[in-house]
Amino acid sequence: MLVFAVIVIIALGLVYLHDVRQTKHTILRNFPVLGHVRYFAETWGEYMRQYQYLPDWAERPFNRLERSWVYRSAKGVSNLISFGSEAVPSFVFRNATFPVLDEEKKHYPGKLIGIAQGPGASRAPYLAQSFFNISGMSYGALSHAAVSALSGGAKLAGVYMSTGEGGLSRFHLEGGADIVMQIGTAKYGVRDAEGNLSDDRLREIAALPQVKMFEVKLAQGAKPGKGGILPANKVTQEIADIRGIPVGQDSISPNRHKDIGNIQELGRFIAHVRDLTGKPVGVKFVLGDPAFLDEWFHDCTENPAHCPDYIQVDGGEGGTGAAPESLADYVGLPITQALPYVAAMRYEHGLRERIRIVASGKLVTPDKVAWALCMGADFVSSARGFMFSLGCIQAMKCGTGRCPTGVTSVDPRLIKGLDPADKAVRAARYAQKMREEVEIIAHSCGLTDPGFFAPKHVTEIERGVGGFRAQTN
Repeated sequence: MLVFAVIVIIALGLVYLHDVRQTKHTILRNFPVLGHVRYFAETWGEYMRQYQYLPDWAERPFNRLERSWVYRSAKGVSNLISFGSEAVPSFVFRNATFPVLDEEKKHYPGKLIGIAQGPGASRAPYLAQSFFNISGMSYGALSHAAVSALSGGAKLAGVYMSTGEGGLSRFHLEGGADIVMQIGTAKYGVRDAEGNLSDDRLREIAALPQVKMFEVKLAQGAKPGKGGILPANKVTQEIADIRGIPVGQDSISPNRHKDIGNIQELGRFIAHVRDLTGKPVGVKFVLGDPAFLDEWFHDCTENPAHCPDYIQVDGGEGGTGAAPESLADYVGLPITQALPYVAAMRYEHGLRERIRIVASGKLVTPDKVAWALCMGADFVSSARGFMFSLGCIQAMKCGTGRCPTGVTSVDPRLIKGLDPADKAVRAARYAQKMREEVEIIAHSCGLTDPGFFAPKHVTEIERGVGGFRAQTN
């Protein structure tokens, strides 16, 4: 018995040493030995499914099928399935009788954001090469290791990365990715001592070649009508310096820009930022009152200099940040309703080639990204999908600073477990696999590349009594 106990202790010691030295699995680095229980349960779960009380598609906010697809893509392992689909689709794509052959496929050409001439022109329009990109996640909400990993992954995959409203940090820049500088309601990173927009700070940031665009954030899906929330335990000295706020105090943004109270003021703000920086300017918002959109697009046609170069439509189901449950669950139109309406209004006002649409809101798998492109989006951006690619396990501890994977943690011990170099590769693999499988759907629909997706390529499935009923678009 003593010999057996010694063998067990030595074996556990060897496992411990292995776990703390490897860099591929954050959970094992942060929780050596014990972390193997999770991986054992995850690996054997598929064999034990007949004993599960919840099916794979029941978990919220992202089910196991969705997260597993991201994990496998990020790790570079096969995403092929056996024994048929487990999905219960709300829409399906209309495959062509004669799909595109390999030799007929074309490289996605990218799309230009901003115009070079005329009212509202930018001195440096941006050619976005990827239809799938990284949505805004602030340094502070994410750890420095997570931001570094995303920046490196974005560079490897050729996608752009939004800073989120927390301002531009050295970690956003160190990977070499193209950056979208977001201007939130508190003007973090571009504010003066009184909290107003600083033209000098705007010029400084615009001078950085990596910064390709600016984004005026009106609202995000997690909390429409309420500003960003960063708990005091996450406001370190470095984050306080970047944002221009006191250290160790809750960072709570105003619920709207104090200098933007109507459509005309929004237009003037857009024009001012674009004139000052010379770069394209977009607006991120959550659709609530459809009448606003009609009035806004009408103003764009009447005052072209006030027109944004792109709009990011965030569904009411979106958002990575801390938020009141009532706002996260019950305020803002979901992307499935908002996006088709926005695209239709853009077309009605003749702005299809002037304003690009970016869609976001739980669009983390190829089916949802391809659907968004069919509905009129020019680009799709994801936040939580890329968090999963870094190893997020949906522990729901984002606001506490105790994320076990180090993605949203403030604990140096937990952050140390996340190796930015390894996770950058995983983030890049996720983006690349996303593009590859969206292209597969396009080819199946008879299209040479996803740029030709249209509403006619997808059909809504309405669940009725005794089966399904197709709804054509």
